[in-house]
Amino acid sequence: MTEIDRVIQLLAKLPGLGPRSARRAALFLFKRRESLLLPLAQALAESAERVRACGNCGNLDTVDPCEICADGRRDGRRICVVEDVADLWAIERSGAFSGGYHVLGGTLSALEGVGPDELRIEPLVARIAREGVAEIILALSTTVEGQTTAHYLADRLGPSGVAVTRLAHGVPMGGELDYLDEGTLAAALAARRPMQER
Repeated sequence: MTEIDRVIQLLAKLPGLGPRSARRAALFLFKRRESLLLPLAQALAESAERVRACGNCGNLDTVDPCEICADGRRDGRRICVVEDVADLWAIERSGAFSGGYHVLGGTLSALEGVGPDELRIEPLVARIAREGVAEIILALSTTVEGQTTAHYLADRLGPSGVAVTRLAHGVPMGGELDYLDEGTLAAALAARRPMQER
């Protein structure tokens, strides 16, 4: 196997890149050796050395605790529970949440052999007791695994007395009804609320 083939095979393992896209990306990198390939290789090497998971929430950062956990302006009494770091970053980009986070590292899945012990559930329970958390917001996907995990967490956290809420489900802003799947429409109908709060 040549070095070029090795790079293509490694790039093809990235999400969203198949073999053809990986070949195009590799060719693009090799054509821009000085301006892109070498700086990218150096950045990846440095990141592999310095980036680690936050011991508190599971976010990725170069410091532990991460910048979010260390930010004293955030509301530590509210924790948003997400499956993956990508979900945490998506919520942060929205600018709509100013509390803390907890990354589970996946969802429960009997088919894939992922049980409660494989997820970061016990560290969450410990944080609730240690930090005086008042609300847990479950921001998990609406897949079967995500909803199973949400129900498990609600049952597991019930005795702690913490309020357990979840993100609203249903029609997205700007969404047109005829483009939505049946599950989304059913969730939207079930979660309907008055037009004017009284």
